[in-house]
Amino acid sequence: MDIKIVVTQEEHYQYAETICNTIEISAKLRGTGIAKRTPDYILQKMQSKDAIIALVNNEFAGFCYIESWEHAKFVAHSGLIVHPKYRNLGLAKKIKSKVFDYSLRKYPNAKVFGITTGLPVMKINSDLGYKPVPFSELTTDPSFWKGCKTCTNYEILKSKDNKMCLCTGMLYDPKEKQKIPPKHPFNLKVLNRLKKIKEALFLKK
Repeated sequence: MDIKIVVTQEEHYQYAETICNTIEISAKLRGTGIAKRTPDYILQKMQSKDAIIALVNNEFAGFCYIESWEHAKFVAHSGLIVHPKYRNLGLAKKIKSKVFDYSLRKYPNAKVFGITTGLPVMKINSDLGYKPVPFSELTTDPSFWKGCKTCTNYEILKSKDNKMCLCTGMLYDPKEKQKIPPKHPFNLKVLNRLKKIKEALFLKK
């Protein structure tokens, strides 16, 4: 299978609506909280070349984009999605690795961070050298947290003054000397237990 993973160009603008629909459907099926994206916003990221797309014979297969905060002091990778037709092929990891390397070149002085409830994404991040951190180590830019308003878990985040939610914060600091294998290896049992504890605390009725 010939999978192309590239920085978005004008020829890829046509996929913006498909990308948004795929992200939304996936979130509903998994029952996870996720900030909604609009086709216009995805298009904006494509135009600024802050996005990576995966294609198979010109058919949409996957996507991820970059956001920058505090004058590029921090960057985050958002909207990571693989079309159902191309899942279980390791494509998410390939896309994430591509956008990770690309963002390090485009924003060489930025700390790379993310917040997620997905254990597969945590695993990918950990393999790249991210470490779990409290939200206090992430950007304080209100624009970032404003983006969480469309997430189903936003009321939890707001009630905790943006300091805690069901998501786990993860951070990669390019100034730290990285180790291979990563200094903070992924432990599925520990993070899964942490996720269940948060759900029990925050989702109790």
